[in-house]
Amino acid sequence: MTKLSTDSVPFALPSLGLEEEEAALRVLRSGWLTTGKEASAFEKEFMDYTGASHALAVNSATAGLHLVLEAAGLKPGDKVLLPSYTFTSTAEVVRYCGADPVFVDCCEDGFHMDPFLCEQKIRELAAAGTPACGMIPVHFAGEPAFLEEYWELSRKYGLFLLEDAAHCFPVRGKRGYAGTWTDAGVYSFYANKTITTGEGGMVAVAKPEWAERIRRMRLHGINRSIWDRYTKTGTPWEYDVIAPGFKYNMTDLAAAIGREQLKKAEHFLEKRQNLVRRYRENLAQAPFLDLPEWSGEHAWHLFVIRIHPDRLTISRNEFIHKLNEQGIGTSVHYKPLHMMSYYRTEYGLRDSDCPRAAALFERVISLPLFPEMSGEQLDRVCRCVLETGSRFASFSTQGRC
Repeated sequence: MTKLSTDSVPFALPSLGLEEEEAALRVLRSGWLTTGKEASAFEKEFMDYTGASHALAVNSATAGLHLVLEAAGLKPGDKVLLPSYTFTSTAEVVRYCGADPVFVDCCEDGFHMDPFLCEQKIRELAAAGTPACGMIPVHFAGEPAFLEEYWELSRKYGLFLLEDAAHCFPVRGKRGYAGTWTDAGVYSFYANKTITTGEGGMVAVAKPEWAERIRRMRLHGINRSIWDRYTKTGTPWEYDVIAPGFKYNMTDLAAAIGREQLKKAEHFLEKRQNLVRRYRENLAQAPFLDLPEWSGEHAWHLFVIRIHPDRLTISRNEFIHKLNEQGIGTSVHYKPLHMMSYYRTEYGLRDSDCPRAAALFERVISLPLFPEMSGEQLDRVCRCVLETGSRFASFSTQGRC
């Protein structure tokens, strides 16, 4: 497994072993590197694992989101509800289709899109004569919060529901795995995600007609797969282009790594859960922090703390700088999209349009979290957080840290 130095703690590190090395070598030695039998096997194994009706491997979660929207028939001028508090890909894929993202603020006590505000937006758009056609909730950090509420809203108002489940594998709820029982869900297998193929993703989709469209459109709109054309006798150059598609296929090299990672998904989740429990125990008494609530229905892709600026003499950015100086890797998830220059300019937005998201952004720090993180490394992160908070506290912390 990957070896780590105890002198510094990276923010994230993929958990790769001999199994992934051997899988990659198997593909390299086969002479077939692009989409073929490994990708097909990965899709089948993912369906067997999750119970998804259809699973389609792609080269990124962004590609998967775009493919679902294209299959859903999204067109210029359409309106799609999504959170401002997300990574840019959630909104950019809407723009790929010429449609417009409608940003929704966070719920009062967390990061997820507020279902109450969603319904308000749906009604406002309908009254303005520009009704919404879909919703893309994001399972932030790995928790599928409000999924039932989003589903009920989508059925009530006739909207498609596409889950951005990039952070959220594997999480099983009452109805099954997040991303598998609604219209569609898209997962990310980027290098820092809960399982990885380096770059890659998977689309879980319920409607067979959407699945067939995605299958063709992910590789140039060609009606026959590469593997089919080159493994069957006849004329491999004979194929039809049914639409101007995209280059979104997953390679066999990536899929072979993904197949091994899938076998370890539950083990990785258990390790992440244990690390989160330890984080919560170590940081529980810090008066300048809010910690994420424990949930067993959570992939724990991220562990995001929230500082109290009124209890510190330094800003969030300065706090991060102090941690970085001590060798602690950190990140910030995310700067809300309504605050980004493109969306501000394109849609005339202000920070105050999503005030909860804007306020959260000023407080959040994502701490290191990855399966091979040792207890000693986690304890070091916690010591640095507590010492930094105590050192720059705006009140007495004696006996509390």
